[in-house]
Amino acid sequence: MRCRATKRRWSVSRGCCPTPTVCSTGPDAPREETTTVAAPLPNTQQAMRRRNLSLVLHAVAARGPLSRAAVAGEVGLTRAAVSTLVDELIRDGLLVELGPSRPGTVGRPGSALQLDERGPAGLGAEIGVDRLAVCAVDLRGRIRARTEIAAANRDRAPEPVLGQLADLVRTVAADAEGAGLRPVGLTVAVPGLVARGSSLVVRAPNLGWESVDIGPGLRAELPDLPLTVGNEANLGALAELWRGGHDPELRDFVHVSAEIGIGAAVVLDGRLLRGTRGFAGELGHVPVRPEGPECPCGGRGCLERYAGEEAVLRASGLSPEQAAAEHPGPGGRIALLAVRAAAGDRRVRRALRDAGAALGIALAGTVNLLDPQKVVLGGALTPLAPWLLPVLERELGRRVADPARPGRETVTVSRLGAEGPLLGAAHSVVRAVLDDPAAFKDPGAAVGARGNRAVDTARRRS
Repeated sequence: MRCRATKRRWSVSRGCCPTPTVCSTGPDAPREETTTVAAPLPNTQQAMRRRNLSLVLHAVAARGPLSRAAVAGEVGLTRAAVSTLVDELIRDGLLVELGPSRPGTVGRPGSALQLDERGPAGLGAEIGVDRLAVCAVDLRGRIRARTEIAAANRDRAPEPVLGQLADLVRTVAADAEGAGLRPVGLTVAVPGLVARGSSLVVRAPNLGWESVDIGPGLRAELPDLPLTVGNEANLGALAELWRGGHDPELRDFVHVSAEIGIGAAVVLDGRLLRGTRGFAGELGHVPVRPEGPECPCGGRGCLERYAGEEAVLRASGLSPEQAAAEHPGPGGRIALLAVRAAAGDRRVRRALRDAGAALGIALAGTVNLLDPQKVVLGGALTPLAPWLLPVLERELGRRVADPARPGRETVTVSRLGAEGPLLGAAHSVVRAVLDDPAAFKDPGAAVGARGNRAVDTARRRS
């Protein structure tokens, strides 16, 4: 068999392409990283089949609707092999067959395939400082159910927070099931350090949590849902990778987001850089003025002391309590700053300029070290971009080593905004389905498919 990308032969029995770093179609082709990472499959026939199921499902997800012949051309497998794999994915409730595709072409048109909108769904949840939110996303990436409530979670004990979140998850799961979906997993985004491969929140200073394992409590409340816990900045970056809508596509970028604190995530070659313990991306604690004010982390002059939400509020002459009272609800304090800046409030604009300068100083080192395509400004920072960007870009332009790279071409603003972490959480479950569809088959779908085939056979005989 030949690799579509390199035109070289590779062996299905070996389960590998001779040029995996170039090939995007072979069974060992790299995948964008999901939050839930499955163990590598061994090179057995069954593992080969599972990898090929993933190839087919990813092809339809990326470029569907597609005919079986078009899928075969995309993934580099024979039409007969693809037809067998497609039949299995249809039986498992992951693909559906539409009417004939591309009418008017030479030869008999094939039936178009697309992801089943009534198949598996990913649930995403976010624990914010001032809100709880949950959504359900189908295989096509559409939000099918969502709920959000205002919740003052700062310095609140974990147990009532998790209990309230579990209630919201049950509500959204029921709504998704009512729409014919099958929730197959839950990922929770938290604003803090999460130990790699665990549900342990090592430190979430803006919640007041330290060494809190949120897994046991949520699993007890939601025993039928596989659970993953992730850092909100990481999940926001994954949402940007998968659903950001960038043209050209971003594969190497730094994603910066903020709530009360400031976080960042680094994506290199389409993969999230997590760090040894899962703590990569703590941009908020990069010192921008080493002799500056003390930070709760124990350092001095950290970026959060100049560009965090509360720092900007104080520099604007507002207390967090005053801002929340004046503009209540989730995201209200940031919204108030944006409203005042748009109205020409000089003090607010000065505070935002100073925050943009601090961000530029912190990010210059990151850009010089990693040379990303872009720095993406996301999360709660997006409404403030018109006032942050000019100074931020100027600082980057002054400090980036490449003189041919002006700051204004380095920074872009996310279209996802504050929804990024929640969407990234839900989509990480969907990506796990695409990466190993055999693990998420619907037993009921197979029964239904057998029944439909029996009906079709009876009709033909009659």
